[in-house]
Amino acid sequence: MNPEITTYIGYSASIFIVLSFILKDVRKIRIVNMIGCICFVIYGIFNGMLWPVIIPNGLICFIQIYHLLAGNRKQ
Repeated sequence: MNPEITTYIGYSASIFIVLSFILKDVRKIRIVNMIGCICFVIYGIFNGMLWPVIIPNGLICFIQIYHLLAGNRKQ
């Protein structure tokens, strides 16, 4: 993939993660944070399999999905 596009994906990931700390609604926080984590996983893959980036963000993404789905069951 084009290195410039990969860089923009990394910047987008950072923006989504920071934005998730600004929001107050927990559901929105989880969704925005999950988007940031997905972007970081993509960034890690296209930058030569950066496992220290891919693994934690992949795990956080699954945790966010779990809590989003578990939250829907409680309501």
